Amino acid sequence: MSTVADKLARKSSSKTSAKQVRLRLVYVDFWSAVKLSFLAAVALAIVTVVAVFLVFMVLQTTGLLTQLDSLLGSFTDGSFVLTDVVGLPQVMAFAAIVAILNLIVLTVLGAVVAGIYNLMVKVTGGLLVGFTSN
Repeated sequence: MSTVADKLARKSSSKTSAKQVRLRLVYVDFWSAVKLSFLAAVALAIVTVVAVFLVFMVLQTTGLLTQLDSLLGSFTDGSFVLTDVVGLPQVMAFAAIVAILNLIVLTVLGAVVAGIYNLMVKVTGGLLVGFTSN
């Protein structure tokens, strides 16, 4: 008598034929590319703001900013205070500006890449992609 494990072993040893399909990508929808690049840029903007916040907190907690402030104070005779210029509100405002600029640039870049690809397809015929069912 055969067990369930033996039946499964025989079933897995028999090779099933995998279908293979070759398709050609001949068009990228412009608005789909814009929406996808916008969502990726939003995710990157959130990561940027959180990463800047965490780096600033690590620098502030370790006391590196106060040491740098005292070093710069020795050069400028105490007339320049780094902690007045590099505070949490200033750093987060800078991070927000960088995130918004990245959002705009990456969204436009996604649209430009989709347009360039659609123009290149007219010359090259598209990208040949192979798929298989396993």
